[in-house]
Amino acid sequence: MIMTTISANLQAVLARITAAARKYGRNPDDIALLAVSKTWPASAVREAVAAGQRAFGENYVQEGIEKASDLASLGLEWHFIGPLQSNKTRRVAEVFDWVHSIDRLKIAERLAEQRPAALAPLQICLQVNVSGEASKSGVPMSEVPLLARQLASLPRLKLRGLMAIPAAFDDFVQQRQAFGLLHRIYQQLKQDGLTLDTLSMGMTHDLEAAISAGATMVRVGTAIFGQRWVETSG
Repeated sequence: MIMTTISANLQAVLARITAAARKYGRNPDDIALLAVSKTWPASAVREAVAAGQRAFGENYVQEGIEKASDLASLGLEWHFIGPLQSNKTRRVAEVFDWVHSIDRLKIAERLAEQRPAALAPLQICLQVNVSGEASKSGVPMSEVPLLARQLASLPRLKLRGLMAIPAAFDDFVQQRQAFGLLHRIYQQLKQDGLTLDTLSMGMTHDLEAAISAGATMVRVGTAIFGQRWVETSG
């Protein structure tokens, strides 16, 4: 029963993206949907693939690697979007296509060193802590320009843009304000000569605000797959 809803949910999310894009003068084709499949089994991913989805986001290294292996024949695009520890970089460098959660030069240097030469460069985003929350990952806004330039110079990596997970607000204006901060930093980096094309921001509860502020990729899990899947027995 749960699996049969994924296709309908996916279409509803795509309709939300299209509606928000048109409302705020954006081209819907300029906004990519990343389906966040963390904690969901490979069978749920297959259902989304059958409905036309190709890019999937994972927060946990081992879980993501297992799914990528199980579904290797489908030619999917795998994005790592969770916090990344130094001892996990090699497997991420070997398996994933994107990493959204870079907030330390050391992690990026390890990924660059460990990315197999036979693979395309690893696409990366610099994670920014736009809300200044101590509990959130991400580099402070004041440190973004220097770190972005350092990342852009590393071999085997391609800096695509910025990612953020702002503080959760129910109010649209507050949501948009946080996303607007990231957009301004992004624009400044481009003006300073960095070739960027990705603003990874917006999730199930705030994707409209993110699109209004310039998001080029939204990361949606709950609205597609439902609440976190937990395997039960009996």
